[in-house]
Amino acid sequence: MSGMTEVSSLTGRLLVATPALADPNFDRAVVLLLDHDEEGSLGVVLNRPTPVDVGDILEGWASLAGEPGVVFQGGPVSLDSALGVAVIPGGANGDRAPLGWRRVHGAIGLVDLEAPPELLASALGSLRIFAGYAGWGPGQLEDELVEGAWYVVESEPGDVSSPSPERLWREVLRRQRNELAMVATYPDDPSLN
Repeated sequence: MSGMTEVSSLTGRLLVATPALADPNFDRAVVLLLDHDEEGSLGVVLNRPTPVDVGDILEGWASLAGEPGVVFQGGPVSLDSALGVAVIPGGANGDRAPLGWRRVHGAIGLVDLEAPPELLASALGSLRIFAGYAGWGPGQLEDELVEGAWYVVESEPGDVSSPSPERLWREVLRRQRNELAMVATYPDDPSLN
């Protein structure tokens, strides 16, 4: 483990489940990492919409949440808590961050859902509400990466608000400029080949 003293942060990157990942929680998942350091990692699954309308749990934010206007299952941890992830256009340029928003990476940040929605309404490019999150203890994600469970790729602001989340796994892989683009053509059930 001597070479592992410095964890290079993957915050703001996407973890894309490989076909080898066996955990059904993360089958074809695309996870946006909101935090990654030696204490562990935290992220939200971007492509698991639920049938629950945002308005049913966070009425004030419903009009600001993009299509589909539903809550997404961010991961298996703390399903009773809500996280707001928002893209603030121009937020990457070092402008003062609006109140109620904390930058995670570039223009992507976390919203304080306790704050009045009006504070952010004018600055918001897109907003998505997640129930729960995905978490990894210290070194756990690194182990999964070594095992080949995840591809790590750059995120784009539009990933957070993809209007067709069911296509996100293939779309993210398809835009890679290497052999990953081939994985996007993987059948849903390899045993059918």
